Parts: sequence; structure tokens; C-alpha cells
Amino acid sequence: MPIPDTIAFIGGGNMARSLIAGLIAGGMPAASIRVAEPVALSREALQRDFGIEVMADNAAAVAGATTWVLAAKPQVLREVCEALSAQAQRQRPLLVSIAAGITTLQLDRWLGGGAAIVRAMPNLPALLGAGISALFANAPVDAAGRQRAGRLLAAAGHTVWLADEAQMDAVTAVSGSGPAYVFLLAESMLEAARSQGLPAEVAQVLVLQTILGAARMLTEENATPAELRNRVTSPGGTTQAAIEAFQAGGFECLVADAVQAATQRSRQLSLAND
Repeated sequence: MPIPDTIAFIGGGNMARSLIAGLIAGGMPAASIRVAEPVALSREALQRDFGIEVMADNAAAVAGATTWVLAAKPQVLREVCEALSAQAQRQRPLLVSIAAGITTLQLDRWLGGGAAIVRAMPNLPALLGAGISALFANAPVDAAGRQRAGRLLAAAGHTVWLADEAQMDAVTAVSGSGPAYVFLLAESMLEAARSQGLPAEVAQVLVLQTILGAARMLTEENATPAELRNRVTSPGGTTQAAIEAFQAGGFECLVADAVQAATQRSRQLSLAND
């Protein structure tokens, strides 16, 4: 279903590209999307791939747009917002930020106050339309704004809404960074498979299809992860031996520590860019 407004993206990186691709695939006219991107080669690629209007100037991109997507890096977002604050006050757009660690309070302050802001945390599988995005809306966002933001992020996959913005740091650690944890597991499994004598091409197929199949079972079967694990773990069998080795190495604690480290880093990004 098309989104009945004009959307301006500030930043044209991978996540912006995934959202743009999803919007256009969902029926939004390319003429309704603009992107401000400082890198000329990236602008050329966006225009070539999607037929959208691209430019280097942020102010020109957001002029008249009813939704602004803040897709710039967190380190430069304060400068970007402060430069656009007068326009934000005049136009009163819906602002959707996908910058990790930057709060709605910070964005509102940089934009001059009273801004309707939805903070979102998508993840890398959005590039395939298979992402998950958590969203939080500040008080000025009305029901129509929530619907617009939800449809925008749904262009890249599933969405969930948070009632407490403080939970966004944990979301960043779990789903924002989470694909890298799976990729690390795949790397380790591939190396282990090769060390056991499997040819590289065979190991590749076995590991990737195993992860894909397990992910499908997690999402399609009416069972918890623990129940699924128990199905394949026969007492005294090979899987039990492997699970016991994982647990002896502190697997669960390592995962908890990793998520805690990423959560803390998300908080630090907010402080570092204030």
C-alpha cells in the first residue's frame, strides 16, 4: 500500500537503500522519494537503481517533505539536525530516525523542540526485506504518524512497537547487532567443519542450510527454542556431547555478556554524541 506523502532520506546508505527498495516494491512512486547523500557515487547508484531524486544538499531534500528519515551516521546527526532545525519548525514533518544510540529527547532538542519523532532500530536483513524493526514514538506523534512510520519500516520486514524508549538499547544489542552473532557462529562452524576434514564447498552448503533450516523452524514451528533443541538432543548422543561442550565453555554467559556489552555501547553512543 503506497504511503501518501513525500519522504526525504538524509543519508543514502545500506539501510536507507533497503527501505527505499521496499517502498517502491510496495507501490510508492519513485517521484515521492528524495535522498540527500554526500557521496557522489552513492547518489548515482541510488538514482540509477531506483529512479529517485538525489542531491547533496540536506535542506533541498527535505523542502516540502512530510516525512524525514534521519539515516545519517550518529556521529554527524547533531550537526545535521541543528542545520535543519528552522525548516523542521516551519514544516513540522514526521521524523523517523534510524540512528543507533540517539534518543528522541536529543533529536527534539537539536531540532528546536516540539518535533514528532519516531525512533527506529532496523537490522541488516532489511536488505532482503526480512528485517525486524523496533519503533518508539514520542508524545507529539499522533495515531496517523505512528501508522505512517509503521508502514515505512514494514517495507523492510516486521515491526514491533516499544512503550519505553529505554528498551531501545537492548533492542540494538539483540536484533540490531544480532545478525553478526549468527554470522560469527557460521564462521566458527565452517572452520570446525573444515578442521574435521570436510571439503570447503561441502562445509559451506551444510552450515548455511543448517542455519537457514533452524531459523525456519524457530519461526514456523509452534515450539520454543528449548523444545526444538530437546527434539534433536538424544540422551547420550552426538548433539548432547556438543551441547555439553558449549555449556562447559560458558556459552550462555558469553551470549549474555555480548548482549550486555552491545547494550552498554548503545548507551555510550548517546552520551558521546550529545
